[in-house]
Amino acid sequence: MSGEERKDIHNSDVPLVCQACEVRHQGVCGALDPDQLLRLSKHTTRKVVKSGQELHRGGEDADRCSNIMGGVAKLSKLMSDGRQQIVGLQFAPDMVGRTFSSASADASAVDNELSVEAATDVRLCSFPRSVIEQIMVDVPELEHRLHLQKLKELDEARDWMLTLGRKSAMEKVASFLYLLATHIDPEKPLGDGPVVIELPMKRSDIADFLGLTIETISRQLTNLRKRGLIEIEQRRIVTFADIERLKAAAEQDLSK
Repeated sequence: MSGEERKDIHNSDVPLVCQACEVRHQGVCGALDPDQLLRLSKHTTRKVVKSGQELHRGGEDADRCSNIMGGVAKLSKLMSDGRQQIVGLQFAPDMVGRTFSSASADASAVDNELSVEAATDVRLCSFPRSVIEQIMVDVPELEHRLHLQKLKELDEARDWMLTLGRKSAMEKVASFLYLLATHIDPEKPLGDGPVVIELPMKRSDIADFLGLTIETISRQLTNLRKRGLIEIEQRRIVTFADIERLKAAAEQDLSK
């Protein structure tokens, strides 16, 4: 992260609550000047949602939006027969909730069926939807940043469709691990050294997300470990010695 990108972190005109935000310069709030940040901060609340608790359930809290400051959230879709499918993950500095949406409109029906649950403890900065929408009217760059963020999420969703539809079991597991390694800590640059993460989901959830069985997840983790791509401690702590080799494994089936 360059010094120019972070030059306002210690600006005395920036509200203290924003100065302490580790991801503001990467998220949509990076488009705001100190006065605009002060305006938004008057309406914000900080909270920690514990692992397993819901961050958002459809229209129940549609009047608020939240920036993820740390942790991992999982997006799930409930089917009519009661089955639940994990359809995505969110990391800092993603936004939870939708702006410019009507709770009564038919278009929101899809959102009403989507729940967002904390896969790990998640730190949130929450604010009224009406406030952020008004600031967007006054600050076009804020709306532009949010638009780019949503486009990025759409591109990632399309890439994940390819992963689920065409990749082998080993490629799927490697792709999942690479996703975590490159997103779970946006403040930590990926260098040449090893990367260490804690898996934010149980193996049953990973299997659900990847469309595989728990046994297949365990088998492919063992295969990646035997090939020297990962090390696993206490079933949850994963070390990647070479992130580029992991990326290659996500794009080429090593088991052939």
